[in-house]
This record gives sequence, structure tokens and C-alpha cells, in this order.
Amino acid sequence: MSAPDAAFVPVLRGDRPEAVAAMTAAGHLHVRGVRVDWEVFFTGHSTRHVDLPTYAFQHERFWPDVLPAIGDISAVGLGSAEHPLLGAAVTVGGTDGVLLTGRLSLQTHPWLADSLVRGSVLLPGAAFVELAVRAGDQVGCDLVEELTLEAPLVLPENGSVRVQVWVGAEDSSGRRELTFHSSAGDTDDGRAWTRHATGVLREGGGSGGASLLAWPPAGAEAVDLDGFYDGMAAGGFGYGPVFQGLRAAWRRGDDVFAEVALPDGVRVDGFALHPALLDAALHAVGLAGGEGDSGGLPFSWSGVRLHASGATELRVRLTPTGADGVALTVADGSGAPVATVDSLVLRPMTAKPSRQDGDSLFGVDWVPAASASADGDVPTAEWTDLAALADMPELPDFVVLPCPVTTGPDPLTAAHEAAHWALDASRAWLADERHAASRLVVVTRGAMAAAPEEDAPNVAQVGEPRPVRAGRPG
Repeated sequence: MSAPDAAFVPVLRGDRPEAVAAMTAAGHLHVRGVRVDWEVFFTGHSTRHVDLPTYAFQHERFWPDVLPAIGDISAVGLGSAEHPLLGAAVTVGGTDGVLLTGRLSLQTHPWLADSLVRGSVLLPGAAFVELAVRAGDQVGCDLVEELTLEAPLVLPENGSVRVQVWVGAEDSSGRRELTFHSSAGDTDDGRAWTRHATGVLREGGGSGGASLLAWPPAGAEAVDLDGFYDGMAAGGFGYGPVFQGLRAAWRRGDDVFAEVALPDGVRVDGFALHPALLDAALHAVGLAGGEGDSGGLPFSWSGVRLHASGATELRVRLTPTGADGVALTVADGSGAPVATVDSLVLRPMTAKPSRQDGDSLFGVDWVPAASASADGDVPTAEWTDLAALADMPELPDFVVLPCPVTTGPDPLTAAHEAAHWALDASRAWLADERHAASRLVVVTRGAMAAAPEEDAPNVAQVGEPRPVRAGRPG
């Protein structure tokens, strides 16, 4: 058969039931234009026609968001911090202080990758405010009286950063000390902790905040924002889409009014005030001078109060306070109060930010010992053992005493034997006055790792003489 439109449709298939094969064949014939009497086919079945859309199917991604894996933290005596940037909270025993901990990475919090400053991803200053507010909620304080940022928190491209938010006990004035620390890595591997910010929390008396109902503000002049974020990028602030939230701005005298919003799809669940939203409000600070500039990074916050949570868009009024400060009145999209900041001081970024908890400048290494003194005299040395030490008529400058190798199936017994040998040798050496002019050199094997991959099963041979040397120097 050579007809170009011909098709072979099998009705009997050996790998499936007859009814299924016949129904599949009818479907193939129908899509090829053959008229099938479907009314007869569906006799006795409750069916109806359904209209199909006339446009192409819309493809939409439905993969779930990556969330931090926390697990059952109550099994280790911790409580949930109930915050997207934190994992656990625990009350410090013996005080009413609180420690909140978490882990941040670009894999668990991918939106943070859009906070790019001079090539480094920084935890925005607004996130420190968010964490301070959360810490205050934990201890019943509704006012962040002070918050000073000391060092930027740089997030690595790969891996994670552990964070700790510590709230101290209440003092006689009702204030609580607040500190932020971070350390790189997933586990407590001995890396240093860096302090990033300090602050003070207290009860503020429940101010209701100010509203911004008249919008746009009367008598204000609109600011052209074309190329605004291109200018920010040229100044080193390479913000991504999540942080490019400034939508409109106006000036009236010294005041700047701004409208900011989060992009669609950014979730605010669990946040008091999403850091990207508050950070976008701060971008308008650079518009106060008329030309606009890249501004700086938040340095010092004072008098921060939160009045409502869950906002996805904001109206903001920025008012200068002093030479380098600005006050913020923050409302939601309807003008209802959201937050108040009595004063915020920004500082320019003068260098590329980097993590502060890298490898130490110092380390432990093996170095060769000098074989001769400055005047060219070569010290004498003689190898011996513990039994022959008492019979030596004349002692050299250095007496070299090799430790016996202690190996066996039980490492604990071998360690005890090595420790007893070292103790006996030390006592014998100190008991003889002839040894005062000589040095005892104890040669060990397997007592100290000379390379990272080596073990040290005979470490007791080194540990025992050390307190003797400390008590009898020389």
C-alpha cells in the first residue's frame, strides 16, 4: 500500500486485553480523521463533551521551594525559633537570656544571592534588624533601642554559615544586651566565631506608629528612576531582582518618599518585615541629595519599632536627622503603620567585604633545629637507655633517651605503660644531681603526628614529661 496518508492501526495486540487494544485503535483512527461513532461506543456510560482550550498549553514550574532541614530539634533540648532565618532557640540556664541559632546558605536561602555588594554576597543590614526584632519577641521586648553593625556577614558561594543571636539577661533598667556571631562550616570544627553586630533591646511602651494615607504625598516632586539600579551597580551594589524593589520616589523639601515592593513569588511567611523589602526602602536614601548615588551600608540603627507584619509592599518616608542620619516612617500599601526607625546612619563601603573567620595567620609546623652554637662549638650527645643511665661515668651535654615502642592489642594498656615509663625516667633523671649540667632528650615514636594523616598512639610519652619540665625548667 503506497498511499501517503495510510496508517496501520492494530486492533489485536498480544501484550494487552482485547477491549483495551480495540479502544486504543479507535482513538488512533479518530485523531487521524476517521469518523468513529462515539455515541454507540459510549452507550451505557455517563459521558459528556468537554471543550478543550484553543491556545497552547501553559508550562508552569511546580517544584517546591528549598527549605532548611531542621528535623526534630526538641530531641536535643531545643525549641523551634519559628523564623525562616533561624532554626532553634534555647533559654540559657541560670539566667533569663536566650540563644537563637540558625544556618544560612545560598542553597537554603537562594534569595540572599541577590544581595551582592562589590562581588560578595552580604547578609543585608535589614536582616540584622529582622533578627533583632525576632529576638526581642522571644524575650518580650518590642523596641530595638540600638543596633550597631561591626563587620559584614559574607555568605560563601558554596557551604553554609552558622549564626547565633544571643540575648542577655535583663538589667536593672529593663535593657538586654544583644549580639550576633557567625562561623563558617556545618559543624563545630573549631573555627573562630566573628561578632557582626551588638545592640540593646527593651520594652518600648507600645507606640502605634504613623500612617501614610495620602499617597502620593501632596506637593512632592516625582523622581525619575530610569537607570537607577544601573547606577547602583556602577557603585558596587549589584542587587538582583529580589532586592530591586524601589518602584517610585518623590521629594518634598529634605524628605524623600518611596514606594517599594517585593517581586511576585517572594514569600513573606514567618518574617516580621522581609529584609529585601526594608533594604529596598533604604535605596531611596541616596535620592535625598538630588542627583542620587549608591549610598552606603547600614551602620547604626536606633529606635526600631515594628507595628505590623506580613507586608509585601511599602510606603516609606525618609527624613534627615543630623548630618548623616535619616529617620524612617514605614507603612504598608494601604498606608497603615508597619515600622518606625528613629535614626539610621549609613557608612560607605571602602573595601571589598570578606569573611573574618578564615584560616589563622599562625600555625604549628616542624622546623629544623640548629646543630651548632653561635661560636661553632658542637654539643656532645650520647644515646643510652634507662638502665645504663646510672652507670655512665661522665654525662655529655645531651643525653638521648629513646622511648620503648609500646604496641599491643589494647591501646589503653599501651598508653598506661608508656606513661609509667616516662614518669620513671623523669624521676630517675631529677633524682641524680650529676644531671644538672646536662639536658635529657626524650625521643618518641608515634607520640606526635608529623603530618595531618598520621596517628599518635603513644602521645602519653610526650604528655608525661611536659609537667615535669614546666615545674623544673632547664
